[in-house]
Amino acid sequence: MSNQENRTDVILIGAGIMSATLGSLLKELAPRWEIKVFEKLENAGQESSNEWNNAGTGHSALCELNYTSERPDGSIDIGKAIKVNEQFQLSRQFWSYLVNRNLIRNPRDFIMPLPHMSLVQGEKDVAFLKKRFESLSQNPLFQGMQFSDDPETLKEWIPLIMEGRTSNEPIAATRIAAGTDVNFGALTRLMFDHLKTKNVQVHYKHSVEDIKRTDDGSWEVKVQNIDSGQVEYHQAKFVFIGGGGGSLPLLQKTGIPESKHIGGFPVSGLFMVCNNPKVVEQHHAKVYGKAKVGAPPMSVPHLDTRYIDNKRTLLFGPFAGFSPKFLKTGSNFDLLGSVKPNNVLTMLAAGVKEMALTKYLVQQVLLSNEQRMEELREFIPSAKSEDWDVVVAGQRVQVIKDTEAGKGTLQFGTEVVTAADGSIAALLGASPGASTAVYVMLEVLEKCFPAYMNEWQTKIKEMIPSFGMSLVDNPELFQEVYSSTSEILGLTQREAIYS
Repeated sequence: MSNQENRTDVILIGAGIMSATLGSLLKELAPRWEIKVFEKLENAGQESSNEWNNAGTGHSALCELNYTSERPDGSIDIGKAIKVNEQFQLSRQFWSYLVNRNLIRNPRDFIMPLPHMSLVQGEKDVAFLKKRFESLSQNPLFQGMQFSDDPETLKEWIPLIMEGRTSNEPIAATRIAAGTDVNFGALTRLMFDHLKTKNVQVHYKHSVEDIKRTDDGSWEVKVQNIDSGQVEYHQAKFVFIGGGGGSLPLLQKTGIPESKHIGGFPVSGLFMVCNNPKVVEQHHAKVYGKAKVGAPPMSVPHLDTRYIDNKRTLLFGPFAGFSPKFLKTGSNFDLLGSVKPNNVLTMLAAGVKEMALTKYLVQQVLLSNEQRMEELREFIPSAKSEDWDVVVAGQRVQVIKDTEAGKGTLQFGTEVVTAADGSIAALLGASPGASTAVYVMLEVLEKCFPAYMNEWQTKIKEMIPSFGMSLVDNPELFQEVYSSTSEILGLTQREAIYS
């Protein structure tokens, strides 16, 4: 065992998209700051950020029906959709900055244009989709959205889904050509490759075992080299915990008041992957359906064209499941170990309130392959079992906390927990996650480095021109940043090809 202490300015725990984004922002804003990264796996982007562990959707509310809700008076609330779209535009701007400065190269390696579609069946849902379309299409952020309930038009848009469909039930879809498929695993690795050239020390196969406050107010991180077993102690003025599902246990180790009364509920996932190239070639879109009544937002079914390792593929899912692990590579004792005296009542309250979710997860776990195929056939009536394989996706840990809505409320979003003095921050939660990484990390900067924000304003605006401004209230600015990011990311020409 080594008692060697190493001081640095910033420690990032976890080599996922969030740490990659925060590290890249800080290296542009404070290039002299020393940064160390500790990741227990052997490469970057191997857990939640990995391309096989998420849907790869550039979440911008173009197709996700759960971002628009129907009010009691029948009107559509598009507030959340606008918020998510604006957040994704920040990511596009920062990625464009990195590409434009040759800090990361070929954008085709991590982002591709792909139509985003919503698909519903039944009179009630068709009426909802039409009202949703009418509300969104008037907004500059959703320009170009189309609606159709004409079967012939739908055959042109989604031939694979319409082929062999015999039901007389009304069916409708919206389509917007300007959607994207994002390989967050590839993007994460590209960003870490860049950070290494900026003298960021990235330590793979290093597991963070403990985090403690020191007498001078900094943080001491206990790290074990997985290969050698050697233990080191590193100190930093600022620590970011970006370990995906593993963030909650590390946050609890800090002992900060903000870590109390927070729990986590792990949810696993499966995707069906098409192994027949002829079937893959018949579909070109991300098509999101509507979650069944009583099902959680995470269960929204979608049929996605994906680009992974420069190869086109087709995924359907997700099918949810339960595992007590907080990470795909985690331990079966993760959930039990996260229950503490300060959050046990919060966890128990959630257990009572979320019986419907528990029942849903049990049902999902018990699904047979043929039952999964039956769900797939609601999208692709002609689907054949031999054309589809099952892959295990990533683990998601949904945040449980006490809110105004009551004790033990399950949260389905992404949350940042920071110490009162801003010296440590942790990212918890799941979707929209990676798509809004830049927005979330800007929030970390504002909360944790308020004394530097005035000094950094000019550089932040250079990297992200719309920072601090509402794009929906400034349509000309939106057009400007959208056009420039489309060109820099190589989306303009290809958007035209596929539209």
